[in-house]
Amino acid sequence: MTRPAPIRVVLADDERMVRTALRAILSAEPDLEVVGEAATGAEAVSVVRDLRPDVVLMDVRMPEIDGIRATEQILATLDEPPRIVVVTTFENDSYVYDALRAGASGFLLKRADADALVQAVRLVARSDSLLFPAAVRTLATEHARAHPAPPEWAAKLTGREREVLRHMAGGLTNAEIARRMEVGPATVKSHVAAVLAKTGTRDRTQAVIAAYEAGFLNAG
Repeated sequence: MTRPAPIRVVLADDERMVRTALRAILSAEPDLEVVGEAATGAEAVSVVRDLRPDVVLMDVRMPEIDGIRATEQILATLDEPPRIVVVTTFENDSYVYDALRAGASGFLLKRADADALVQAVRLVARSDSLLFPAAVRTLATEHARAHPAPPEWAAKLTGREREVLRHMAGGLTNAEIARRMEVGPATVKSHVAAVLAKTGTRDRTQAVIAAYEAGFLNAG
């Protein structure tokens, strides 16, 4: 039986010791491969363009350009960009929120243990669930502005799509949503694609953030 290709990862952090530690943890896993490193935001953009990894672990504070601008540039210039996970010291940092809004698929605390790091990379590579849904909800609601009227896209969602969006916000995978709604996984995948298209977002994280910001999802 042929083994699936490993998940290819690029590490972007201005601290060599951090990159070394991350490389050691990820390289110990047979399904993960660290293919490149970058010490600045500008270098991260260049390395990602050259190597086309599946996942980037991106520090938010780096020389030349920060992780937020690097994320924006990567997503804007590649037809099939990688999933980007912001690596940060503080989960309530405004930099984290800005990076998520810029298109990062999730964030990871630098103090996270090895198992959490590995599982985070695998999760975003599958892009089938939301990384740390409770923390994303907290960030989005803390930064949300008052909206006197629901967003235009809200009226475009069908009842099923609204239900799927709520389950996405809860961190459920497509398979879990399918079981909850008693439909097939392909149907859920179709609903997710419709939600992203109607909300004008690129992945689950951005869709959920947009929904919380607009008051479409209850923060409670």
